[in-house]
Amino acid sequence: MKVVLQNLTKIFPSRDKKAGKEVVAVNDFSFEIPDGKLIGLLGPSGCGKSTTLYMISGLQKPTGGQIFFGDDDVTNLPTESRGVGLVFQNYALYPHMTVKQNILFPLQNLKGADKMSKKDMLERAYHAAKLVQIEDLMDRKPGEMSGGQQQRVAIARALVKMPRVLLLDEPLSNLDARLRLQTREEIRRIQRETGITTIFVTHDQEEAMSISDMIVVMKLGVVQQIGAPQEVYDNPINLFVAKFLGTPPINVFDGAVKDGKLYIGEEAVLDINGVADQEVTVGIRPEGFVLDDNGPLTCKLTSLEVMGRDVSVVSENAASQNPVVRSIINADNKVDVSAENVKYSLKAHKVFIFNKETEERIYF
Repeated sequence: MKVVLQNLTKIFPSRDKKAGKEVVAVNDFSFEIPDGKLIGLLGPSGCGKSTTLYMISGLQKPTGGQIFFGDDDVTNLPTESRGVGLVFQNYALYPHMTVKQNILFPLQNLKGADKMSKKDMLERAYHAAKLVQIEDLMDRKPGEMSGGQQQRVAIARALVKMPRVLLLDEPLSNLDARLRLQTREEIRRIQRETGITTIFVTHDQEEAMSISDMIVVMKLGVVQQIGAPQEVYDNPINLFVAKFLGTPPINVFDGAVKDGKLYIGEEAVLDINGVADQEVTVGIRPEGFVLDDNGPLTCKLTSLEVMGRDVSVVSENAASQNPVVRSIINADNKVDVSAENVKYSLKAHKVFIFNKETEERIYF
């Protein structure tokens, strides 16, 4: 099911009616979500991603704009008429019901022509349970299950209605690191098997990038960039997107362009063409550094962090906006830990420059 958002806006009134300003949670959001794709809504807390999800679900009414499922305008339809499956962060399972009863519950509330026989409901419930691999746990209650198993029940309950659109609101944030990894892989598998258009809200950029077909990066209710995860990572449109994506995060420096060269501090680190002389902000991905005894960029060596196949070189530079500079190099490269400084050349495609005032990307 294709989902189209047209100029979607949500404004909340101020709590202080005398002096406060209205809060624009989502500002003029337009986007077409292709049929059968998994889309990640990504951004820090308060950026409007969950509000967008709730407007798509019908739990909140837009202040302006329209929502289409296929050719159907669902902007003013109640939630129960939209054909959505919604999975919340806290699972929202009924503790006194078994897994089977929890999954069956949405089907038991169907009325009129949609009402199903008990046999059909059971078949549908066991099919949903099998998709999330909990068919052997149907007689347990939520309190007897792990967090990961409860999350699977919540997903099965959302899937059992065969929704047109599946909406996931921070579904993994209550799980430990290993279980998060396993469960996000399961969500991707389920989405591919069912082919249901899925919208996944998270503040975790690694989570969004690993399973999404496309990501939407948001800040203060405004869409910053939309694209395939790798494309957005490789070509951030502004400094916010560059800083938000990437682990370890991008290294940011105060720099300048002079006579066709990019300077960090007093060092000319890269030849660049077609950019006017100006002060700039420079972003360098951790994998953009190359150990080079004759390299143009000098940093004060602090420590090494061995990560198996890679090594993280931790250093300092007076022009860095980060407390430390982190570069990721292959473990086959030998770093002289007794040296005071480490020198680098740079991979040009891993270096980004941004306008000092607007923080917009400057292309070279």
